[in-house]
Amino acid sequence: MAAALLWSSPPVGAEPSPGSSHVKEAGDESAELMEALESYGEPRLSPNGTVQPGAYGAAWQHIKGMPVRSASYKEVTTQPFNSDALHFRDRSAANSGGGAGHSSGRVAAMAVDPGHPGVVYVGGADGGVFRSSDDGKTWTPIADHLPALSVGSLAVMPDGSLWLGTGEATTAYENYVGSGVYRLADPSRGTFTEADQVGGDELQSSSIHELRLDAEAGYVFAVTSRGVFRRPLNAGQTSAWQKVLAPCAGVGITGISCGTTEFYADIAGDLVVQPGSGGRSLVANVAWRSGASYNGFYYSNDAGLTWKLANPTGAINPKEIGNATFAYAGDGSKLYVVMESPALLNKGASTALAGVYVSPNGDIAGPYHQIATSSVLANSGSAMKRTEIGPGYQPGVQAWYDQSLGVDPSNPDHLYLGLEEVYETWDGGATWQTVGRYWNFGMSCFSYTPAQNTCDGNVMHSDQHALAFSDWSGRAPEVYVGNDGGAYARPIAQKTPGWRNLNASGTLRTLQYYSVGAGSLPSGGDAVWGGLQDNGVAMASPTGSTYTYTYPGTTTPVTENLNPNGEMTEPFGGDGGDQLVNPKNGCQTVGEYTDLTLQMTNNCGYTANDDGTPSAIVNIAPSDPTPRFIAPFAADSADTGYWVAGGEYVWANTKTWASTSGADWQKLYDTGAGRSITAIASQKRVAWAAWCGSCDAGSSFGRGIATDYGGDWHQLSLPGDFPNRYIQGLTIDPSDPTGATVYVTLSGFSRHWNEGPGAGYGHIWRTTDGGKTWTDVSGSDTAADSFPDAPANRLFVARDGSLTVASDLGVFVDDVKADGLGHWKRLGPADITSSANLPTSAAVYLSPSPDGGTLYIATHGRGIWSTPTP
Repeated sequence: MAAALLWSSPPVGAEPSPGSSHVKEAGDESAELMEALESYGEPRLSPNGTVQPGAYGAAWQHIKGMPVRSASYKEVTTQPFNSDALHFRDRSAANSGGGAGHSSGRVAAMAVDPGHPGVVYVGGADGGVFRSSDDGKTWTPIADHLPALSVGSLAVMPDGSLWLGTGEATTAYENYVGSGVYRLADPSRGTFTEADQVGGDELQSSSIHELRLDAEAGYVFAVTSRGVFRRPLNAGQTSAWQKVLAPCAGVGITGISCGTTEFYADIAGDLVVQPGSGGRSLVANVAWRSGASYNGFYYSNDAGLTWKLANPTGAINPKEIGNATFAYAGDGSKLYVVMESPALLNKGASTALAGVYVSPNGDIAGPYHQIATSSVLANSGSAMKRTEIGPGYQPGVQAWYDQSLGVDPSNPDHLYLGLEEVYETWDGGATWQTVGRYWNFGMSCFSYTPAQNTCDGNVMHSDQHALAFSDWSGRAPEVYVGNDGGAYARPIAQKTPGWRNLNASGTLRTLQYYSVGAGSLPSGGDAVWGGLQDNGVAMASPTGSTYTYTYPGTTTPVTENLNPNGEMTEPFGGDGGDQLVNPKNGCQTVGEYTDLTLQMTNNCGYTANDDGTPSAIVNIAPSDPTPRFIAPFAADSADTGYWVAGGEYVWANTKTWASTSGADWQKLYDTGAGRSITAIASQKRVAWAAWCGSCDAGSSFGRGIATDYGGDWHQLSLPGDFPNRYIQGLTIDPSDPTGATVYVTLSGFSRHWNEGPGAGYGHIWRTTDGGKTWTDVSGSDTAADSFPDAPANRLFVARDGSLTVASDLGVFVDDVKADGLGHWKRLGPADITSSANLPTSAAVYLSPSPDGGTLYIATHGRGIWSTPTP
């Protein structure tokens, strides 16, 4: 069984007001973050908004039985990713200089192995599990070939086993749910396999926020998107999980009004066991972030068999309870809670944080004292103070998404809090310090001139999700945090600035790519580019790569060393989207920030001076009313002097690498008010554009294709059996000189999973007559060599006519000449668990190398990989 549906999205808040030159890149401002995650999920959920729970599982079983075309994969993005690299600090487009240092992708879970000093585990958002045996210096992946690489929770049990709860649980539209729980008996040396699954299928297709051990009562609890489950710790491996708390379903408690649809019902956020209660007293948060009648704190006095709804008193308003995280003091004397407010979230306030609270007697009923507000945290040395970042983006603005809390095991008054930043109190909340700042931009200590920058080292990547403590004999205890940029650590006793960056080796490789493109460098090798979730646009190049460039206003060419230290760099900040690279010149690239905000560089984004000058990146965005968050743009496949881009309008650009502004784009066609182009392609200046409108998964979802094939722009009349799903890709067959042969790749699910009129059947469709007629080339619905029923993202036509498709569950190829259309094979080694195979992380983009001999594959959680072009 593999990962299944994605989360849906709540109402989007108001856009924050700019307060600095970098506020638009504030790690993903709250409304922007929701839009980003929504744009990733909508294609996979359209048109109906949900996916039947068995969809991915059936697809995974189908894939394991498919014929195989032998191939191996090589990981490309293995260098450390330095998001702070000198000379990639363009002041208008880069985040370099902000202080984050080396980064990786989103870390959703962490665990420390108490029986093996120096052994730490982290879980990536869609990157699987990594192990470090040297306290974070280097990392090894240990779960690359499970059916699901989306991680929600990690826990080391008393017998030394590592338990993995799959399915990331931030309730974001980008989160994949998982395939259940796995137990690795010897995690310090072993690797997860499908045979390690614990229980039956009762936790498949859910997200697991936490795995909690109740050692004294002898139970393990799974805190999931469908309620709280329990099983005896020492039960047999196939023993089922028992659902013990689901208010909407009437499990564990009755008489609770649900107040929301089934899809948002019984979402459990956290559970903790009160120390000193003999394992009998438990408290849980069950709540939908946008508000529902069942939202609340629940407690059990019989180890989770029966539950009651708490009525918290004091500073907590029971009607304000949303997503919450608990933390008991080690002796059980105090119960701390950080809580999101659905009311603030729904009205788009500058923060969604209700507050941080303490029950000083440890009772779930309180009375609670409020020990922190957004304002208190903003004034604790935060980079998110109104005067630093602007009034629209205050601490806790993303409390529905990034939330962690932990108490020093030896000091009940020493508390760590993770929101967008990390905060610390040594006196039970009377005073707070920001010890993990968002960045240095806007701070009085900051200067673009490095010698004048006096900022301390209390900076890490934004958006905190995980927190863990070590207590190894003979070593000072440490606190570990995981966020959208990876993992960090510092001694618990430390009061001076700074963190140990655990991403520096480049071996924690969880980068979440949206795209990939490559171009050759004159010094040899390729520059490989790609847009990332919350990590800008990354460039990977061979160590020692050089580029000769004549800076504007000068006449003497200068040769610059692009990669003297063997590191990847981040020339563009914020979020990344699609990527266009000149195959003949890898330093010429257009990267997308968001919403068709196109930014171009002709010299790899390299700034000649240490202070980020002169500017190396120019904004060339067309002004479009309704672009997708990640909007498509592309170079004409047969004419290097022609680009196309899509929002509501189809745009064309004939200045290409000589462009200087958005005025260099011309409108070609209006798809219609309220519509947004989802895919675009051009060959010999004949363009095709697929659109959605409404793009929201639901009854109003619509899609279509427009083209000027034949001379004039027109909407195609698609046949009745053409899938009513999100069109993710358009590929014009380069072997057809007329340009009449076009392939369409569709996301979402088909066959039995997405029922209703117009749902269609396959994921790959073709026209050979300019759109007059269409054929499903996915293969027979039941044949072993049909394309799997999983979202198809990009299609590539090789020189020999074979088709390669990247999907959420791997890469597949149709050798058209040898086998005919509609006969698909899994591309990889015969053994699906082989280390030479692509990790199971979603493959979202394909791009050929400049010489055509290599195919680059972007994954949304395990970086970029390559394979010889089929």
